[in-house]
Amino acid sequence: MNFEHIARRKIAIWGYGAEGQAALTVLRQRLPDKPVALIMTADEAAQWDFSADPLLTVYTEEPTAGLLGQFQVIIKSPGISPYGEMCDWARFRGSRFISGTRIWFTEHADDRSICITGTKGKSTVSAMVAHLLRSAGQRTALAGNIGMPLLELLDPDPAPEWWVIELSSFQTVELGDAVPAVAVVLNLSPEHLDWHGDVERYYRDKLKVLAGDKADVAVLNAADAELMKRTQHIERRVLFNHGSGWHTADGWICDGSVQVLEVSALPLHGRHNHSNVCAALAIVEACGFAARDLAKHLIEFKPLPHRLQLVGEVDGRRYVNDSIATTPAATLEALNAFDGQPVALLVGGFDRGLDWSEFVAAVAQKAPRAIVGIGEHGGRIIDLLANKGIADCKLLKALEIAAAVTVAESELARGGVVLLSPGAPSFDAFRDYRERGQAFASAAGFSGVALGEVPGLGVD
Repeated sequence: MNFEHIARRKIAIWGYGAEGQAALTVLRQRLPDKPVALIMTADEAAQWDFSADPLLTVYTEEPTAGLLGQFQVIIKSPGISPYGEMCDWARFRGSRFISGTRIWFTEHADDRSICITGTKGKSTVSAMVAHLLRSAGQRTALAGNIGMPLLELLDPDPAPEWWVIELSSFQTVELGDAVPAVAVVLNLSPEHLDWHGDVERYYRDKLKVLAGDKADVAVLNAADAELMKRTQHIERRVLFNHGSGWHTADGWICDGSVQVLEVSALPLHGRHNHSNVCAALAIVEACGFAARDLAKHLIEFKPLPHRLQLVGEVDGRRYVNDSIATTPAATLEALNAFDGQPVALLVGGFDRGLDWSEFVAAVAQKAPRAIVGIGEHGGRIIDLLANKGIADCKLLKALEIAAAVTVAESELARGGVVLLSPGAPSFDAFRDYRERGQAFASAAGFSGVALGEVPGLGVD
């Protein structure tokens, strides 16, 4: 759907986070005389002054099919699910739901895009790919779910040679007829089931990044059994974590039988990050670059904040912020990164109904020193672990993050790692994972420490 199409229709923006704000900015640039409705909560509306734009109408009432049905085109924020009876009724009345992602791809259908998705690791891999391409002298854009809405880069001048775009499962649904030059799926693990409705739809929505198998090439994780099962029919594919391609072995990043880069030289810790390195190298190779030659530039890569981020150290205790971990699988990977060290793990957040049984089984085999459940959801996780009978692991509960840090410290009197890797989103108590990470740093006594922003966003 292009702007000419939008201009002829009654339009609303639903949700006013970063994506909604970018959508309004673009509409005002392209269609300055167009009446636009904004649908948002009263709390959101209270943060803004829209009086300078008389063509805006703000609705703060709870959205209904009747309200949505008044508009022919609704630009929806990614966090709002298009599934469910209300949206179905609005579609029945003629409303069409689109997104900033859909608009961007309509405008950039012929650009070379590298679209990266996966349950975990997609931000790190996206940033590494952009870093490698820029190291190869390529003008490269880094945007999408990683922290810069695509609509903020609708008309860059000069245009980049490559677009590296991180896509969440909310956004892969919105690709429409777009065909990425390189489509990447890092892994598949159930997530956001409250948004997608069930596991099967989540998998289908995630794999829409492959554009119905039309992508020029698909880069896929050979170590993910579910992903391999669902993509075995694809002919044009490059596999990583596979012995014939990029993989890790004996402390090295390898390309086939060739040892290319020692993992000890990397600024990234944990097996999952070594897998991310392999993914990034496979991607740039799929783009036609000499990945072996470029691999050395990963030594200079700056790790992203809120991902196994060392906040500080006091009395031999290291405080590590992994607030981005919003699935049990991601939390297990974080624990693996500190294998053999005393760890007090903080878990809990917004309960999306994910299955924690694999986490419980893994912890039963190899438990940290202590696990502290934060809030109601964290308490339920602790109850699951207690029912399993975890040996040599203190199972504790805390109402909020500051109390959890205090409890964790008491279990690590002789030093170790206080690890925030919650395995759940932050929406129960915080605006986002960044705010949660900052609260963790403050509770640990590092309130003045700037945790940082994602480096390299935009075009460079």
